[in-house]
Amino acid sequence: MGIRSKPQGPDFFEYFSQQANHLVEGVELLTQIYAASPEERVALRDQLHAVEHRGDELNHEIIQRVNSSFITPFDREDLQSLASHLDDCLDFIDEAGDLLVVYGIADIPSSLDSLLDAQIDVIKNCADLTAENMPKLKSPVDMRDYWIEINRLENEGDLAYRRTLTALFDSGLDAVTIIKLKDIVQGLESCADAFEELANVIESLALKES
Repeated sequence: MGIRSKPQGPDFFEYFSQQANHLVEGVELLTQIYAASPEERVALRDQLHAVEHRGDELNHEIIQRVNSSFITPFDREDLQSLASHLDDCLDFIDEAGDLLVVYGIADIPSSLDSLLDAQIDVIKNCADLTAENMPKLKSPVDMRDYWIEINRLENEGDLAYRRTLTALFDSGLDAVTIIKLKDIVQGLESCADAFEELANVIESLALKES
């Protein structure tokens, strides 16, 4: 009689890697939305919504698997927190893209353009770094360079955020446009903050596992 193979449980690490890949895809679409004309942004926003929807479905799948699995690689609360924070990152990316469409801002002043680019670059770097490092989650203690770099990027994002707000209030634009752009700037800042919170969760997990 042949040896029966041991049944395999869900591969949570693969799920988290898929979530991180959704972040890269989402930021790429956010970048395209920012660079596109108001007419082109709608279709790109819809693509971003579709990515966010797939992310939600994956997040629900992870939570269900966590709750139904007899053995998990980490504490259930930690797995749920990881899934939730990855999902938060994608939600904020989707929200930032949606604001660019809803507010219909056609021309962003050149004084603000490069500063907004800097904020988006921070988010893109955070997403790329997260996707690159998520396969290492099996040994979170080895991810120290990841959370340190995310923290550095978030600080860089904070600086870009403050500079963008200063330039915005000095721009001489009408009040309504300033309010709209301020919401977009704050939305981008929320994206960077979400990545830092995710990194903090992974750092805490590493401390528990060390």
